Amino acid sequence: MIKTIFTWVLRILAALILLQTLYFKFTAKPESVELFTILGMEPWGRIGTGIAELIASILILIPRTTLLGALMGLGLMAGAIFFHLTKLGVNFGGDAVLFIYAVIVFVCCLALIIINRRNIPKLLKLQI
Repeated sequence: MIKTIFTWVLRILAALILLQTLYFKFTAKPESVELFTILGMEPWGRIGTGIAELIASILILIPRTTLLGALMGLGLMAGAIFFHLTKLGVNFGGDAVLFIYAVIVFVCCLALIIINRRNIPKLLKLQI
């Protein structure tokens, strides 16, 4: 029971953060455009990342596909953390909110992968 609640908290937290940032990516808010311009990936990187984050968040919320979504989310947030540490800075736009969100989603996804590690062989056989 506690494990189930904890797992759902991780799923919902990761998905909510991923979904919340989509508004900025898909509506081309100036902060998002600036971020991806600095990375040299505007607009395709902004839109592509948004689509990947949308897919990951949906997969995370579906119990049968949580592992796949968590793997996607972990990879996406590893990229976000990397770019914050190398090109953007932790305090992009004057605060560390985006960096903190990336770390939270990364930790949630890592925990979900650990919790669902028994399903990795099934995923490798594509028996989702």
